[in-house]
Amino acid sequence: MLATLEGYAGAYCAKDIEGLMALFDVGDDISVIGTGADELCVGRSQIRGLFERNFAEAAADRFEWHWRHVTRRADTATVAASLTIHLHVEGEPLAVPIRWTVSLHRHNGRWLWLHRHASAAATDQDDGAAYPGQTTEPQS
Repeated sequence: MLATLEGYAGAYCAKDIEGLMALFDVGDDISVIGTGADELCVGRSQIRGLFERNFAEAAADRFEWHWRHVTRRADTATVAASLTIHLHVEGEPLAVPIRWTVSLHRHNGRWLWLHRHASAAATDQDDGAAYPGQTTEPQS
């Protein structure tokens, strides 16, 4: 199942929309949540549209994996990961730290994606604080 992450990264960097879509289950109840406020997609058409928009706005060079955790039960699995996507936007390099969750199921021996969620960690939240704006010092 981790091989599907590398498959995603390779297809994304190559702007291979068919390769990306081949990672997902064939059903139309698949979903993707991206980092943008409007990136809530259900179904193959919406997901394809999201990827096409991403490809029009930037070119990805590589995915740098930092941490991964897999939970597997029979023919279902969840992969949690943190990574940095190295991109070029309007010719300028950009490194985007991302947190990912991918839900998969195995069908005919192949792991297929049912859902992918991407988020960016809060940058205005101190280490050790549960919410942005809180201090981590003990209260008196």
